[in-house]
Amino acid sequence: MLNKKQTRIVLFSLLWIILLIAISCAHKSGHNKKGVVERRRSEKTEIIKTNTQVRMHKENGVYYVPVNVNGLDLNFIFDTGASDISISSAEALVMLRNGKLTDEDFVGEMPFQDATGTVSVGSVVILRTVKIGDATIENVEATVVDNIQAPLLLGQTALSKFGRVAIDYDNNIIEFE
Repeated sequence: MLNKKQTRIVLFSLLWIILLIAISCAHKSGHNKKGVVERRRSEKTEIIKTNTQVRMHKENGVYYVPVNVNGLDLNFIFDTGASDISISSAEALVMLRNGKLTDEDFVGEMPFQDATGTVSVGSVVILRTVKIGDATIENVEATVVDNIQAPLLLGQTALSKFGRVAIDYDNNIIEFE
């Protein structure tokens, strides 16, 4: 009988193996040929509409922003210190199973450093749409973190595309202009 920690490790390992198999299948199936990767990575992030306000919610000193990614509603931590949008391997797996990510969205791997200073390798994906309130940006690069408990981070790959971001901490409102 496995204890709680061992069960988590086994589940995490299984989820990560499934994610790696999905990525591997994308490469073997030819859907992710070099030309596709280069084209997807070179596609410019496009801002469809800006000038929107959304209500953040604060939990344990952390501000969360409602974000719709490829048609899936999620709550991201507003993190100006994060360089990328970051999603956990568990979220990526759910998105894969629901068709919110496809094999073609995975464009490679790259090392990244987390808040503790640990350097890990994560998968790079292109998010087709990222919607915050009435604002939409397309073709946004994000990192899939090799940790099923990693928080969803709204980092600079999205925030920098909006230009000006204003925060009203008194009313828990974030405005993208």
